[in-house]
Amino acid sequence: MRWMTLTVLLLVALMGSQAAQDLGSQVFLFPRETWNSYVVLKPELKAPLQKFSVCLRSYTELSRSYSLFSLALSGSNQDNAFLIFPQPPDFSYVFINQEEHKIKTDVDVLDWKHTCVTWDSETGVIQLWINGKLFPRRVSHKGFSYKTEMRIILGQDQDSFGGDFDSNQSFMGEMSDVHMWDYVLTPDNIQKVVADDYPGNVINWKALNFEIHGNVLIQPKLQCKSWGYTASLYTQCFS
Repeated sequence: MRWMTLTVLLLVALMGSQAAQDLGSQVFLFPRETWNSYVVLKPELKAPLQKFSVCLRSYTELSRSYSLFSLALSGSNQDNAFLIFPQPPDFSYVFINQEEHKIKTDVDVLDWKHTCVTWDSETGVIQLWINGKLFPRRVSHKGFSYKTEMRIILGQDQDSFGGDFDSNQSFMGEMSDVHMWDYVLTPDNIQKVVADDYPGNVINWKALNFEIHGNVLIQPKLQCKSWGYTASLYTQCFS
């Protein structure tokens, strides 16, 4: 009996050690367009969300629409409770409680893109920030509240609670620095997030509780610098 008790304690300790990982120097790599590859995030919420902010970085060459961050609530018709859904080259959809908002943005270039979305139940105001720039604000579902029983998925659009994925809406590329807060970030906060100096209090990339499904890899974050003339440009990448 004693060895069984020690085994159980060891398993509990190992599970606890894997509950949150520091991915500060890493990325999620989604190498293919699939319907079964995604990452589930597991925030611990003690109260319903009346407001929130979500930020992340992404790098993709996709020319079609794709899902970055999908939040569904339990119950019928709540699969798009909150969704960040870019439509290259110059639009992004933001869904709040099933209501879609198509926002015109700058034309995409093949580079890392930093995206933040905030929403406040008190006013209903949605803010979309891309690379530190605020785009025209919208208003949606003033007074709505997000209950704690939710499912958050990176790289796929949920058409039901935690499932019904479509490869034509899947993300392919790299994703990192995913954070979430239970309040609306100020413009100063946004600039700190862009500089990677303001961790989330609901989801924190440097203490991330997650579960990988399918073909998603964890890879080192590479930084690349170029120099020289256009005709003879040199590039060096390092982790």
